[in-house]
Amino acid sequence: MNIIVAKSAGYCFGVRDAVNIAYETAQKYGNVYMLGDIVHNEKVVADLEKAGAKVVQNLDEIPKGSPVLFRAHGTKTNIWKEAEEKKLKVIDATCPLVHEIHHEVKKLESERRQIIIIGDHGHDEVIAIADQVTKREPIIISNPEEAKEIRRYKRAGIVSQSTQMIENLQDIMNILLQKVYDLRFVNTICFPTKRNQEQIKELAKESDVMIIIGSFTSANSKRLTSLSKTLNENTYQVTDSKDIDSNWFNDCKTVGISAGASTPDYLIKEVKDKIMSF
Repeated sequence: MNIIVAKSAGYCFGVRDAVNIAYETAQKYGNVYMLGDIVHNEKVVADLEKAGAKVVQNLDEIPKGSPVLFRAHGTKTNIWKEAEEKKLKVIDATCPLVHEIHHEVKKLESERRQIIIIGDHGHDEVIAIADQVTKREPIIISNPEEAKEIRRYKRAGIVSQSTQMIENLQDIMNILLQKVYDLRFVNTICFPTKRNQEQIKELAKESDVMIIIGSFTSANSKRLTSLSKTLNENTYQVTDSKDIDSNWFNDCKTVGISAGASTPDYLIKEVKDKIMSF
């Protein structure tokens, strides 16, 4: 049985940097506090907790003068201010590409445009992007059906969540082009996401079975699974090697493996080794 692991499977550089910063900070100070999970992967969060990285729900839980790590997805402006007022040591692990989206949103708003964000409602990254808008309430659109419901605008500026599917983005944009007279779109899907999606499209076509590794709390991982399923019905999402079912590989000659941006390397290796054992 031939097993092919996508070159872009797993950690993107933003997540890898954030996780490394968390480990380094915990080692330096003895511990570090994080507002919510650093990434959407339970295994990574559990590993970090053992190293001294503690998850809290609000800044009041953090002792004065302690380090607080702001995660890869981005953080609301008022949280930054509150951390400074509480004299906490702020460690910024925000992905540079997310910072760039924040910059683009502010630039679009300075042009007096209605801000439209293509992304998942309630997602940490989308919440932080929307928080950069200070004048008119931003509009968040997650699918073409929602795009059809919005009214017409004379001027609008559009960005997207960094891990959005290109196809979903295109479908929404086709509708918005008919609803906005003066539209400025900044394509903020990050390069690692685009590359991983393209590799999955190729792998899904040439593999008998596709395995996508990632937490079911990760929107990115679920989107990759959905993409693969459109091309290969024998697609399965797993969180780790324990989820693997040997029956999936009956009469299978080629297995393709990819993983969400918050999936660590060791989980990918464990899944590959488990499949090889069959």
